[in-house]
Amino acid sequence: MNQTFRCTEITAAVTRAQGAPFTLEKGRIRAPEGTEVLVRIVATGLCHTDLIVRDQYYPVPLPAVLGHEGAGIVEAVGPNVTTLQPGDHVVLTFGSCGHCDLCAQGHVCYCQNFFGLNFGGADKDGKTAIEDMDGKPLHDHFFAQSSFATYAIATEGNTVKVPKDAPLEILGPLGCGIQTGAGAVMNSLKVGPGTAFASFGAGAVGLSAVMAAKAVGATTIIAVDVVASRLELAKELGATHVVNSREQDMVEAVRKITGGGVDFALETTGRAEVLAQAVECLGSLGTIGVVGAPKLGTKAEFDINNLLLLGRSIRGIVEGDSVPQIFIPQLIELNRQGRFPFDKLIKFYPFDKINEAVKDSESGVTLKAVLKIADIPA
Repeated sequence: MNQTFRCTEITAAVTRAQGAPFTLEKGRIRAPEGTEVLVRIVATGLCHTDLIVRDQYYPVPLPAVLGHEGAGIVEAVGPNVTTLQPGDHVVLTFGSCGHCDLCAQGHVCYCQNFFGLNFGGADKDGKTAIEDMDGKPLHDHFFAQSSFATYAIATEGNTVKVPKDAPLEILGPLGCGIQTGAGAVMNSLKVGPGTAFASFGAGAVGLSAVMAAKAVGATTIIAVDVVASRLELAKELGATHVVNSREQDMVEAVRKITGGGVDFALETTGRAEVLAQAVECLGSLGTIGVVGAPKLGTKAEFDINNLLLLGRSIRGIVEGDSVPQIFIPQLIELNRQGRFPFDKLIKFYPFDKINEAVKDSESGVTLKAVLKIADIPA
């Protein structure tokens, strides 16, 4: 690290080896440059993507500081930042370059530099911002933030200012998992009033989709999962029907509920066999969005004629096709109105209990673990 920059001491949860537990370590983070922002993290969500990167489904270099659902308070800004200032309450989201053709068209989720900016382990110039106490660099800039730490370097472009009266400790998951599920319904699939929708998987992403489907007026909302407690919560959050696929044939059950299949569906599990069955739950001209992330190279099989003859569509969705500066405040307002109660998904853990949060998330005990890292000043 270039020692000409003022550094701040941090505590970070470090991933040092494939599949290894997170270890809390002291380190240093440099001051923000250019359009960067230094954020004191108040709380950060634990997402499925953090765990598959820990397990190296995606080739993020290790050792690394992960975390990509951070919420906190701006501590300092780089000299070229114009829209944020110290003291602002913010949610951190994914990174995009802001300059490629897709970004220019408003499709920031499909930025041509998306993989490098979010999974590259460094900034666009290959530099890290964090070092351990021995002066060795730790890979960071995970989703342009690395928020499993007391402080994170983000950019003006992936830092969303939120109202100071909003409950900051619950807002981090809006930066990825919750905006993915809700955005898939509202932005990508454009589920509308009177339609039939099914979520395959009733985790945090799937239940966010269920809440969004209710908010936009879908009249048949089906949650499919294997965990009974999740299905009970799905009914509380807006599902009109639930299917336990350990106890029922899900294709038969969904077709019976709908009289032929759903108009829209979302696959959130990342399991190829679930996707194949979910396609068969679509009605004529039905569309399924895919957000569940398996290992790179995973293949799914389906009957081509069942797509062709029924006019069905399959499409991939990244981050709910969200423009975060617009969509995240919209979700906060829906929550304030009681129409999108995503706080019911959250369970808090102290930062030093991160591995307990991981265990509970992987077992299904917890839907959306949020690590509380710092207090909000009075």
